[in-house]
Amino acid sequence: MNDVVVDDWVAETTPFERVYESIRRVYDPVSAAQIADRARVSPTTARKHLRTLVNTGAVTTSQDGQTTQYRRSETAIVTDHAQSLLSEQTPEEIAAGIADMKRQIQQWREEHGVDSPEEFARDLSVDDADSDDGALLTEWQTTRRNLALAQAALAIGEASHTGQLTSTDSGDDGNDDTSAIV
Repeated sequence: MNDVVVDDWVAETTPFERVYESIRRVYDPVSAAQIADRARVSPTTARKHLRTLVNTGAVTTSQDGQTTQYRRSETAIVTDHAQSLLSEQTPEEIAAGIADMKRQIQQWREEHGVDSPEEFARDLSVDDADSDDGALLTEWQTTRRNLALAQAALAIGEASHTGQLTSTDSGDDGNDDTSAIV
């Protein structure tokens, strides 16, 4: 990174913001020292802010010997994707996309006589990895992941719209069954 850009970033942000921004770019577990280096803070400061992010559910930990490793939580990743999708598409467009993806997955199930991309993969040989079957496997897995993200976005959007996330729905008498939000 350009030193001037880094200096500006450090001057314009708090240590917490830099730690948060650094961990948001991490998908594989990393140590607090690695985050500290990226965020231009001390390892002690990084650990302090990472603990806060763990407590909020934005970050998860794992152990690698004596070292605590940090990475974004699955919930944080899904929430970020959902917010991005909601900012780009209307709920109706998301619902239409969900219907299209479900139809495509059902078509693959019927065409190949299996229920999942994992079952499809078990039927492939090593030589199939670079073939059209390998590409289909990747597309099926990606479509399934995108379907889950779109469903999460739609659920978050609906909950936000109805005030269920912020308890601002003035018509809620507390007796509604919210267990079936999909």
